[in-house]
Amino acid sequence: MASVFFPIPTIHRSFKSSTPIPINRFSLSQPRSLLPLDSCPFRSRFHFSSTSSRFIPLASTSSDVPPDDSLNSLEEARLAVSEYLQRLGVSEEESVSIASNSPRFLKMLVDGVRELDETSMWISWSSEGERPVGDGFGFKEKVALMAREKGDNGKVAFLESAGMNLSSAMNVARYLSGEMLPSLIYKVKYMKELFFSGSGDGKFIGKSARRMMTNFSIPPDDDVQQTLSFFEKIEARRGGLDMLSSNEESFRLLLESFPRMLLLSIQSHVKPMVEFLEAIGIPKERMRGIFLSFPPIIFFGTEVLKSRIMTFEKVGIVEMEFGKLLPKYPWITSNCIQCNLKQIVSFFELEKVPNASITDAIRSWPLILGSSASKLELMVDSFDELGVRSKKLGQVIATSPQLLLQRPQEFLQVVSYLEEIGFDKESVGRILARCPEIFATSVEKTLRRKLEFLISIGVSKTHLPRAIRKYPELLVSDPDRTLFPRIRYLRQRGLSKRDIAFMVGRFSPLLGYSIEEVLKPKLDFLVNVMEKPIKEVVEYPRYFSYSLEKKITPRFRVLKERNIECNLKDMLGKNDEEFAVMFMGDKGT
Repeated sequence: MASVFFPIPTIHRSFKSSTPIPINRFSLSQPRSLLPLDSCPFRSRFHFSSTSSRFIPLASTSSDVPPDDSLNSLEEARLAVSEYLQRLGVSEEESVSIASNSPRFLKMLVDGVRELDETSMWISWSSEGERPVGDGFGFKEKVALMAREKGDNGKVAFLESAGMNLSSAMNVARYLSGEMLPSLIYKVKYMKELFFSGSGDGKFIGKSARRMMTNFSIPPDDDVQQTLSFFEKIEARRGGLDMLSSNEESFRLLLESFPRMLLLSIQSHVKPMVEFLEAIGIPKERMRGIFLSFPPIIFFGTEVLKSRIMTFEKVGIVEMEFGKLLPKYPWITSNCIQCNLKQIVSFFELEKVPNASITDAIRSWPLILGSSASKLELMVDSFDELGVRSKKLGQVIATSPQLLLQRPQEFLQVVSYLEEIGFDKESVGRILARCPEIFATSVEKTLRRKLEFLISIGVSKTHLPRAIRKYPELLVSDPDRTLFPRIRYLRQRGLSKRDIAFMVGRFSPLLGYSIEEVLKPKLDFLVNVMEKPIKEVVEYPRYFSYSLEKKITPRFRVLKERNIECNLKDMLGKNDEEFAVMFMGDKGT
């Protein structure tokens, strides 16, 4: 391997004086002493800039504060940087803020100045015909010169003040070399406002991001891959993805992962996109969730977004509906999801699922589009074994499409539990078709506890299968917010615990009815208008299933006009023809 040589400036000394006399700031054309880089005494402290033909002190990695007059030095350095930034077009207030919030950058400049002072290397910074840097230059002037010589035009200091560490700021600044500092400051402020301001829904955004990662099983395109890498960086920090939208660290990682966004024009690119998203029904406060969950979307522009929306119009999802879909799953605008959409639709069409059900499933749970057709097929096969296919399969995926993303073993655990308590496969299939949400629950945390609750209120184990078969929704009803309030109300109206248990065993939908809309008005009518004892509903709890306006009231009036007394079952349990024959003397033709 060829040796790498490090240039050492040639310094002429007078025999009469030990003071170094600069001949010239050397250039490539001047004679220089050459030493192998490995043996150069300055290697660990300087690098030679071929563009400026000068020695530049390397950034110090020490975290120690400069010794001696460190406070005065740092204060002078802050002032020097602030004045330098103002010469670049930054306001005084902004420049002071940047200089005060970029301590690592300041320390790098101060250390660099001291290194050059100690080694008398300032002579290499003097141009022909110019006053030598070391001749009468004050500390502040040297810091300003050092800042200018870095060549980043103030970007490193600003990016550090925006939350980046020094090395990241230097990397990003190189990427943004063509940007003017005032323009960069405006862009960073705008982007930070766009991505990180708004309501405190950070945990929701983090939860959504984690769900997208978990349920993604197709080859990612470049945009999704970049997003996954960004999520992994956030997840590795304290607080993980829950801090996605509420942490300075997240903003730093966002800029490091997607520095290209700072090259976008705010006026001609970003603002038109924001306006377009508003036009399709997305409130501004929800946009940050979209941008944080899928940062590359900001590069697309309105025309690309319109073309991606057209793909969904082919499956019945129009532009305004897309506005509701995008916050749920921003990755639907990626190329890989757009391609997978066609495969998912084709798969369900082969399974003879109605197109309307496919569209409803996508509207309700767009995350299924991140799953491969082969993975969905595993769950569809499990449904098929229970007799749920074609139209019934359409009903299931339209109401509970999240079931498609379950692991088959989790689904089979619920099936096995229902079989243990007395259901055959056919009955389990009917329960799946009617209330698929049951199969997305935990056996231990939900189903077993619900059965224990029903037993605790007096429903016998022998009546449990019947109660669940008639109203499987019991297994996904919240005891505290749904079941207990109804039981409490019925007790207040004079029914005993045993009465309620008997009623639930015979007619389990009872506990699903609204107190204000069903139970109260029908009990009031029974007691106050029909003048019947409330105990009559114990023998016929199905009374609550009939319409008060369309059935209970009209039939009561017919019976009252004829002075006929009968129980609730005879009054309501017959169809219109049977009722007419029995109570209205209509024998038919």
